[in-house]
Amino acid sequence: MNNLFVYCEIEDGIVADVSLELLTKGRSLATTLGCKLEAVAIGHNLEGIGAQVFPYGVDILHLFDDTRLYPYTTLPHTSILIKLFGEEKPQIALMGATSIGRDLGPRVSSALFSGLTADCTSLEIGDHEEKRENKTYKDLLYQIRPAFGGNIVATIINPECRPQMATVREGVMKKEILDANYQGEIKTYDVNQYVTDADFAVSVIDRHMEKSKTNIKGASIIVAGGYGVGSKENFQLLHDLAAVIGAEVGGSRAAVDAGYTEHERQIGQTGVTVRPKLYIACGISGQIQHIAGMQESSIIISVNNDPMAPINTIADYVITGTVEEVLPKMIKYYKKNTK
Repeated sequence: MNNLFVYCEIEDGIVADVSLELLTKGRSLATTLGCKLEAVAIGHNLEGIGAQVFPYGVDILHLFDDTRLYPYTTLPHTSILIKLFGEEKPQIALMGATSIGRDLGPRVSSALFSGLTADCTSLEIGDHEEKRENKTYKDLLYQIRPAFGGNIVATIINPECRPQMATVREGVMKKEILDANYQGEIKTYDVNQYVTDADFAVSVIDRHMEKSKTNIKGASIIVAGGYGVGSKENFQLLHDLAAVIGAEVGGSRAAVDAGYTEHERQIGQTGVTVRPKLYIACGISGQIQHIAGMQESSIIISVNNDPMAPINTIADYVITGTVEEVLPKMIKYYKKNTK
């Protein structure tokens, strides 16, 4: 009762990274609240899930194992979570802001009248004073995310309804094992008590999953471009530099919208979140949505012809100049020093 729940996405028996990241954050929040961290796994052949999630500090794992539950379909997973949350009454429920989380989260929150904050960039525990009612709410979940086109960072709270629900994009939270020997409890359920035949009206006949052509999320060096790069032809300079230094190429939303690069390379609030050792930002102004996706890079180099660009305030090194001026010199230098 009143614990913190994380819905775990599972593909081929493997827990998704975004779920492990949420378990890491969930463990921290649960410790602050003095409650248990509980995980929910719904699918088939889930025998190995406990070994994957317990090292992240999971106290209780709720297992719903049935051949009909994999691959994911909307209705049975929704029915299971609605009934489980109704029974267990968690104070907080978290899930990934993925295609599954975006389908599942609103349905569950709507059925429970709980509300949901999507695409959070930070989660914290704090109090809230409602002065008009002279009430103080203790230990609320601060659901923090950019709002109004990124012009402000909003902190959203849910004082009355439970669970407090939020989704978080992959890569926003760090994934860290708490204790490799941590042991929790496994609870298994009779799936038929939580679903009806109508929940399986839709079945998956065949699936085709295309893997991403880029590995931008796991890259240790990223060369990223913004609208300031100027053209798709100039963007080739980023690829040339990346080829020399062994990097991946990324882009801001403005660069993607302008057709300079592919959507799968988009970094930021509406793209992927990255934490490379080196991030070279070329022609990127530094809107809050983009910064949210790369601000934890170890070293940031900004190449920009505007010395007052917002991204320069978080950059470790700033090179003032255009992409056409600076990148050929960088390429020439790296080639010379890597021979």
